[in-house]
Amino acid sequence: MDKHHNHLLLQHHQHLHHHQKLSLAKSSRQSCSKWIFRDLPSDITLEVNGDNFALHKFPLVSRSGRIRRIVAEHRDTDISKVELLNLPGGAETFELAANFCYGFNFEITSSNVAQLLCISDYLEMTEEYSKDNLASRTEEYLDSIVCKSLEMCVEVLKQSENLLPLADELNIVTRCIDAIASKACAEQIASSFSRLEYSSSGRLHMSKQAKGNDGGDWWIEDLSVLRIDLYQRVMNAMKCRGVRPESIGASLVSYAERELTKTGHHEHEQAIVETIVALLPVEKLVVPISFLFGLLRRAVMLDASVSCRLDLERRIGSQLDMATLDDLLIPSFRHAGDTLFEIDTVQRILVNFSQQGGDDSEDEESVFECDDSSPHSPSQSAMFKVAKLVDSYLAEIAPDANLDLPKFLLIAEALPLHARTLHDGLYRATDLYLKAHQGISDSDKKKLSKLIDFQKLSQEAGAHAAQNERLPLQSIVQVLYFEQLKLRSSLCTSYSDEETKPKQQQQQQQSWRINSGALSAAMSPKDNYASLRRENRELKLELARLRMRLNDLEKEHICMKRDMQRSHSRKFMSSFSKKMGKLSFFGNQQSSSRGSSSPSKQSFRTDSKVMERTCASMD
Repeated sequence: MDKHHNHLLLQHHQHLHHHQKLSLAKSSRQSCSKWIFRDLPSDITLEVNGDNFALHKFPLVSRSGRIRRIVAEHRDTDISKVELLNLPGGAETFELAANFCYGFNFEITSSNVAQLLCISDYLEMTEEYSKDNLASRTEEYLDSIVCKSLEMCVEVLKQSENLLPLADELNIVTRCIDAIASKACAEQIASSFSRLEYSSSGRLHMSKQAKGNDGGDWWIEDLSVLRIDLYQRVMNAMKCRGVRPESIGASLVSYAERELTKTGHHEHEQAIVETIVALLPVEKLVVPISFLFGLLRRAVMLDASVSCRLDLERRIGSQLDMATLDDLLIPSFRHAGDTLFEIDTVQRILVNFSQQGGDDSEDEESVFECDDSSPHSPSQSAMFKVAKLVDSYLAEIAPDANLDLPKFLLIAEALPLHARTLHDGLYRATDLYLKAHQGISDSDKKKLSKLIDFQKLSQEAGAHAAQNERLPLQSIVQVLYFEQLKLRSSLCTSYSDEETKPKQQQQQQQSWRINSGALSAAMSPKDNYASLRRENRELKLELARLRMRLNDLEKEHICMKRDMQRSHSRKFMSSFSKKMGKLSFFGNQQSSSRGSSSPSKQSFRTDSKVMERTCASMD
């Protein structure tokens, strides 16, 4: 910014030096003109927008070809009053032109050079009628002073807004726009070079501070004062010059925040929204998604063109995973019987997101076919985020009394089936819809329940659904059935004889159970953790049952010892051996569902011999 300030000071000094030379060249003529025309009566009156100027023919016809021709055409009638119609710049600018004709000194600045150029063309004050005439003086000032400064070019464009189309025909607007685009591009290049630094390996790279704060975009606020048509031409020129898309996006955001916060006419705001959307760069992430949603709300409210709204919906759909629930809640501005929020707009955004995701994943599947359902890929993670966002959106719009079932189903079915690993959010939204629309038919309730995969409900949601009277009876039966399957699977897993296996084999078996589809084909870390916690609780319950069974066996063994001490008969020992055979873990008992094995016949015979020896010794 110091370089920019010094550059402006240098331009200001050059401007003063140039102005001093113009003043010195006219100083002698100015004093002579005052001395000549001071006491001479006026011989012609010029009327400009209701203001009358009592002047003299001689200094006017010596500089202006138009006035010379008017006077020559009325030479016989000795015309004394002339009305100048549609004079650019008005009476104030004509007064400056008349002073120039008289040789009076005045200053040419960026705030009046456009008016002076236009009036010099209107009055034909060119070199054909006088040397160093007003047209050549203003042209020289525009090229040598104004076009060297971006701020002065913006000021000239601002003054040219009321001079169109003449200012455009004289190339005033085009020269200023080209100068602005060139200066902005040069500033960015200089700013980028100033932030290059050498790494430890000797390679050039951009410093980290330069990525977050670019000093070459100081012109963004200056362009916000332009009218929308001229601003559009400046942005297009910058794109052609190669100005960075991030800078274009930042300028569009600044301009929209400045103009759309004003209270203006409906047509003016609509033109601003449509123009800004048309100027958005094609690159992604150059503007915040909240800004795109803000434009879409304005487009809906102002009833902008269909192409404008579809373009915004397409851009939002390409980065929908960055949106929030507040972004999706777009108010509806239609008749009173419609929904509170724009449902159709959100549905089209979801369709754009799904198609965008499909286009992006085609190339990935051709190279990495095994990763098309991986939850760790970027497209899959974005799908999970949007699925949670849609479930929250459905829960927000579900209580709307004007929301009919087809629209609710349209939003719920907009994403593919693999987008949701857990259906708790979808179940919550469906339950809220059933609670708010209690008069719907049983067939509609069945349509709603078909949205939910009851196998993908958490333990808490499944317990709630099993007791939910708003659900159809068939759905409740499905919930109870799947809960029973989960319980049976967990019990079978807990009875497996994993103690005889190495720890590493146990870990591999547990990971196989999770990945084989018992829980879900693609589980997020949160869902995986929840399922492990449930399995851990079920294993703890089964372990407690086994401990209780072991305590019962120990009590029975103590009782049998007491009986043995009381009686020493062989008959009692034979009954004792039978009881021990029943209590043995290696007898002909029914094995568990997984992993348990019966002992060999040799071990069984060995145990019988030991039992007989024990009985004999006790006899």
